[in-house]
Amino acid sequence: MTTTLTAPREQIQAATDRDLTNRTSLGQTVRNTFTMAYRGILKIRRTPEQLVDVTLQPILFTLMFTYIFGGAIAGDVVSYLPTIIPGILVQTVITTSVVTGVQLREDMDKGVFDRFRSLPIARIAPLSGALLADTVRYGIATTLTFAMGYVMGYRPAGGLGSVVLAALLVIVCSWAVSWIFAFFGVVARTASSVQGISMIVLFPLTFLSNAFVQPETMPGWLQGFVNVNPVSHLVTAVRELTNNGVLGSDAVISLVGAAVIVAVFAPLTVRAYMRKA
Repeated sequence: MTTTLTAPREQIQAATDRDLTNRTSLGQTVRNTFTMAYRGILKIRRTPEQLVDVTLQPILFTLMFTYIFGGAIAGDVVSYLPTIIPGILVQTVITTSVVTGVQLREDMDKGVFDRFRSLPIARIAPLSGALLADTVRYGIATTLTFAMGYVMGYRPAGGLGSVVLAALLVIVCSWAVSWIFAFFGVVARTASSVQGISMIVLFPLTFLSNAFVQPETMPGWLQGFVNVNPVSHLVTAVRELTNNGVLGSDAVISLVGAAVIVAVFAPLTVRAYMRKA
């Protein structure tokens, strides 16, 4: 007589009796965000033409504006560099943040986010990862702008530490501004419309500022706008850091403004994104 041993069957629990959740933990959200940011960096490495704006624009703008306006405004090119380099830096990096919204809209149009929706990841990760990956672009634009200025003879009197601090200030503020364009990317219908709307917003802010000339040379009615323009505050903060090594009130105003932008547009962008994702 033989005895057959059988393993006890595992009881399958009914779905109605399980404690199911559709939420992800904060740790998983952070991990998914870094994974999606790595995806964005891989896209840049495999399609390096995406870096054309952050590599050529700071070089071309620095050369053109410095040699065109340097003699007329400051008397010579080298004397104009402490004024123009911070202005070109702010204009270039903030303009680069438009790409965040454009690429976000393109991914949504191609159905990439439909694929992400089917994956067991935090739903916010594709959005937050894209915003995080774009800080690499800001870093490249910042480095090239300072490098181009150094080649042309710019020597920041504030020292290397102040230059690094100024670069971080610009990157943080540009990251905050990218939330605005990410919102446009979510709600707009096409990538071209995102770019068009963004440029309508950016052109007055960047050119009607103190990035290229001092406001005292402008008409009185225009000086009022330039003086309250947030881009002017950021440019002044960068100039004070790089040229004098001073962290002034304009830097505080810029950081507070960046915090306000994130506080307003981050919830709006996430809410609009969640409805479509």
